[in-house]
Amino acid sequence: MLTVYGRATSSNVQIVMWVLAELGLAHKRLDYGHAHGGLDTPEFGEMNPHRLVPTLRDDDLVIWESCAILRYLAARYGDGGAFWPVDPAARARVDMWAEWGKNELAQSFTVPIFWSRVRTAAARRDEAALTAAVTRFNGLLARLAPQLAGKRYVCGDTLSAADITIGHLLFRWFTIDVTRDANPRVEDYYDRLTRLETYREHVMVDYSVLRDPEA
Repeated sequence: MLTVYGRATSSNVQIVMWVLAELGLAHKRLDYGHAHGGLDTPEFGEMNPHRLVPTLRDDDLVIWESCAILRYLAARYGDGGAFWPVDPAARARVDMWAEWGKNELAQSFTVPIFWSRVRTAAARRDEAALTAAVTRFNGLLARLAPQLAGKRYVCGDTLSAADITIGHLLFRWFTIDVTRDANPRVEDYYDRLTRLETYREHVMVDYSVLRDPEA
């Protein structure tokens, strides 16, 4: 049994949960982090020296960092197809966009936009910085749009690891109060994701518990 340590409202945990669901892997998730605590125990520290979620246990193997977990699960339990190809060149095409999603796209959204708009009281918010971050993120999504031309998903007509790291951000992007530029390809892509049962269950998670009451 695969065990995931991490709360359902963590976007990084959502990456892992979505992958597990796509691969059809039996698992259990334990609430750790935020209001649930548990990260400061000696037992958790032995598994993850950084004391962050998600952390995955697969028998005696423990893995932390969401994308390391994603790659491990896809390589060990996937079928070597489009989700995480066996061929190194095909895999690299997926991995480039997966890396971009987890690094540049996520880092441009999670703290500067989501934390600022949702998890920070309005009185303490740097509105100028938030506006600049939203402008930058709109620009990044404009960069994504040509990649989606003629495709259902980021790297083709089949879901891949790139969709996990990019797509998990879009639920929050499209449901918070910010100024979004018109971007039909990304909007259509998000609509396709919302029709996936796995996406609705593991990504479209109510995040109101994270909202500052004065945000």
